[in-house]
Amino acid sequence: MRKFSVAALASLLACTLAVFALAGMAATPDDALRARLAKVFPDNKIGDVRKTPMPGVYEVSIGGEIGYVTEDGKYLLHGDLIDLASQKNLTEDRRGGLRKKLLAQVGEENMIIFSPKKPKHTITVFTDIDCGYCRLMHKEIKGYNEQGIAVRYMFFPRAGLNTDSSRKADAVWCAKDRREALTKAKAGETLPNRDCKSPVAAHYQAGLDIGVRGTPAIVTETGQMIPGYRPPAEMRKALDNPGSG
Repeated sequence: MRKFSVAALASLLACTLAVFALAGMAATPDDALRARLAKVFPDNKIGDVRKTPMPGVYEVSIGGEIGYVTEDGKYLLHGDLIDLASQKNLTEDRRGGLRKKLLAQVGEENMIIFSPKKPKHTITVFTDIDCGYCRLMHKEIKGYNEQGIAVRYMFFPRAGLNTDSSRKADAVWCAKDRREALTKAKAGETLPNRDCKSPVAAHYQAGLDIGVRGTPAIVTETGQMIPGYRPPAEMRKALDNPGSG
């Protein structure tokens, strides 16, 4: 699968604009970008192509990645766009929106959820069965629920698909009681293999699109990414004060 690379975006855009010009077509920059990227990256779903508050600069999103290109296609900006007046990170806000959109496409029916009756917050956790900090986090799942936090698990086998880690995740999903099976697997028990339609591959791809690089990786209800383990009380504090780090 060919993946989106912002480093290649500027040259692609320049070539596309030239093709449209030779054909005598009055193409807008977003038309040119979308058409070219669709051909070069057929396995990637192209997201929004839109103007930014910065004159002459367009934003392009593919998966959870964001890049900026100038309207004439000569320059690529790779980094965060900050509104200096409000001190607001516009790029991170957009990343948060993209993360929420990608998770919504997966759907809660394809997650394993541990939740209190009336959750005050919901987090989505990309987890690996054999990850030490993932296991530590799950040992405290009752504590998260007592803090009013619902935990939605998605699998991210760090070794990749078709590995021992991903097969363990499949075994959990295919068990009759997935919550119980996940708890047993994280305690080191070996589960019997069963055949069923598993979302593990979709979970893994969503994690890659969102930018997961390790586990546990936590996405809050606002779309903020929190890498690594945090104890229940600390997690509740972070959720009560989004953006505080």
